[in-house]
Amino acid sequence: MYMEMFRLDGRVALVTGGGQAIGLACVDALSEAGARVVIADTNAKVAEEARDAMKARGRDVEMAIMDVTDSTRVGEVADDVVKRYGKIDILVNNAGIARSQTPAETVTDEHWLNVIDVNLNGTFWCCRAFGRHMLAAKSGSIVNIGSMSGFIVNKPQEQAFYNASKAAVHHLTKSLAAEWGLRGIRVNAVAPTYINTPLNAFVFDHPKMYEAWIGGTPMGRMGEVSEIASAVLFLAGDAASLMTGSVVVVDGGYTCW
Repeated sequence: MYMEMFRLDGRVALVTGGGQAIGLACVDALSEAGARVVIADTNAKVAEEARDAMKARGRDVEMAIMDVTDSTRVGEVADDVVKRYGKIDILVNNAGIARSQTPAETVTDEHWLNVIDVNLNGTFWCCRAFGRHMLAAKSGSIVNIGSMSGFIVNKPQEQAFYNASKAAVHHLTKSLAAEWGLRGIRVNAVAPTYINTPLNAFVFDHPKMYEAWIGGTPMGRMGEVSEIASAVLFLAGDAASLMTGSVVVVDGGYTCW
């Protein structure tokens, strides 16, 4: 009974920023559980390589070129997925950017708006477009990728814009969960710590920053993409059927201190 609740056979999922890192790990996890997964990414080459790698492993994975900041395109992809597969069961809003290490007083309008546009607006455009189809079907699960930065202020890097965007994603998650709870849609989020991805690889050349990151983590290490994808898999399926509006912190204990 219990293991069956983690299966996603027959379900259709889309992962934004699904071509690499956490997004690709989510594609891997969902497809391994039996879902048909669409990789949505702005980079055609990255998306194609990810799709082909998954297909080589026998996974039911396709791709769509989509910029989450383009609400018109997001709507087109949502409509196309439902037209092609008949439904959309799972949406993982993973696409995001950081552009950290910029003091607030030097942040340009372009910098602020770019981060908010991708991390917050893009998440909402996707929730709105795919959520409409889920609402029509009275069924669906949305998992947003937030961040522990939505709860704390990171150090030593300055990133007020990023922290604000992720805090907003968390509250958007709760707000949509409250609106759509009686209409068959669950909306949850995962808030990761520092994850070992290409985005964070620079820290290994900055010993003091690395020590600040790891020294502030009770488990004494960065996370792996599979550890975030596992939480997403849980929230996406029936194992989390009573959960909505939750922000699951996967941070190695960082927010304890």
